[in-house]
Amino acid sequence: QVQLVESGGGLVQPGGSLRLSCTASEFRLDYLPIGWFRQAPGKERAGVSCISSSDGSTYYADSVKGRFTISRDNAKNTVYLQMNSLKPEDTAVYYCATARCSSWTPFGSWGQGTQVTVSS
Repeated sequence: QVQLVESGGGLVQPGGSLRLSCTASEFRLDYLPIGWFRQAPGKERAGVSCISSSDGSTYYADSVKGRFTISRDNAKNTVYLQMNSLKPEDTAVYYCATARCSSWTPFGSWGQGTQVTVSS
């Protein structure tokens, strides 16, 4: 079972940026579709962005289009989520997981996630 580790969260002011990282110590991520999901207090976990393994296609939730960018660095075995123009409503715990991008379906177990707080 693939165990992924998220990092890079923190406290940022509205309009600021953060870059989240998703990595695995025992598996290559090159051949896996990876999704970023988030869960805000009192809300269900929801898909944010996803990158396929076949052709590198990327997917974004409407709420983050134009602000977030997902990418891979295969040399570092890492998938990134660059988050710009952050809004208070982006506050959530962010998780990465292997996923079926077309349906935002995650697979495997969840890691601890990384907290993102957008506040002035």
